Amino acid sequence: MKKSLIAALVLAISSPAVIAASVFSDAKDSVEYRQAAFQLIRHNMADIGDMVKGDVTYDADRVKERATALATLTTLPWYGFSVKGGDAKAEIWDNLADFKSRGEKLASDAAVLHTASLNGDQAEIRKAFGTFARNCKACHDKYKE
Repeated sequence: MKKSLIAALVLAISSPAVIAASVFSDAKDSVEYRQAAFQLIRHNMADIGDMVKGDVTYDADRVKERATALATLTTLPWYGFSVKGGDAKAEIWDNLADFKSRGEKLASDAAVLHTASLNGDQAEIRKAFGTFARNCKACHDKYKE
């Protein structure tokens, strides 16, 4: 499983814009792509969140793995918004520049979280995760039903 995740991340890192431009022939492809990306973000974010809250045993190596994944994954979904479709709120399409700007901020926050995870300081990780989570929620509050 770990090898397939790494392989998927390498592929994603290598050419997300090329991949996105070539596969989104219709709204269905675009929606499936962005939903898959958000699902992976949610999974990695939830695991770190559980550790930061103390709901599960803190594992510094796992935090690093999850934060590394988030640093890449948070750059991906925005390509899927090149084609309208799905049940995305109309506000996304009406404010696409703001929406994508929030996506860039999320990716930047994920990079900070990744750096904090490499340093291993739990207080720094908690702070970086809090910023990441708040910005994620702020976008949901405005753009997700």
